[in-house]
Amino acid sequence: MTQNPNTPLQGCFVTGTDTDVGKTCISAALLHTLAQAGWRSAGFKPVAAGTSLIDGIDGQWVNDDVRALRDASSLALTDDEVGPCQLDAACAPHIAAALQGQTIDRAALLRAAHALAARADRLVVEGAGGFCVPLGDGWDSADLAGDFRLPVLLVVGLRLGCINHALLTAEAVRARGLRLAGWVGNSATTAMPWLDENIATLQQRFQAQDIPCLGIIPWLAKPSPAAVAAHFDPAVFTAIFSPLTFQAST
Repeated sequence: MTQNPNTPLQGCFVTGTDTDVGKTCISAALLHTLAQAGWRSAGFKPVAAGTSLIDGIDGQWVNDDVRALRDASSLALTDDEVGPCQLDAACAPHIAAALQGQTIDRAALLRAAHALAARADRLVVEGAGGFCVPLGDGWDSADLAGDFRLPVLLVVGLRLGCINHALLTAEAVRARGLRLAGWVGNSATTAMPWLDENIATLQQRFQAQDIPCLGIIPWLAKPSPAAVAAHFDPAVFTAIFSPLTFQAST
């Protein structure tokens, strides 16, 4: 059964300050926490670039992020349900699509989201790369987030330049009329200079905008969903996934 496209999706849209900042780890931890709370949770990666042959899967090429979200979901899902558009080349999605001689079907992604939402209580939708990565001629990941109309969670990769990247991304999210429901700091390196000072600045700037911090994730040698989720603030998590329809920023 496909959900009525006019029915608001429930869940959140996970974006990041850049690529490789830990969006998938955070998304998997969100799914883990939802499952622990008894929710039927489903991960969704509308556009994923970069596939590889997984050991033990004879002849099947899959995207690592898609597989991680599938494994963390409480529902039994296929790779295609989690990642309806998986592109081979590990590069910007619009370039990867062009290399394959295809375009990314924006309407099909929204239909796939609603089809999955018909089976799940909450979706965790992970964007590709940063917030404004191009997906096709004249549209990007920010437009896709607007289509889904979900509250946005910003993953800040804690590394040099993170303050500027975080504030610019937050500004872009709110400029699209989307609700930035929270942010999470994820340690992207083992030893970032002036880490505490950077975190303090981010907390101060985001508090001034009434954007709560879901958590600060330290460097973890094995960032399992449970290990990452242990650093979440339960109150902020509940607020992000509360059963409210979309509310635009003001």
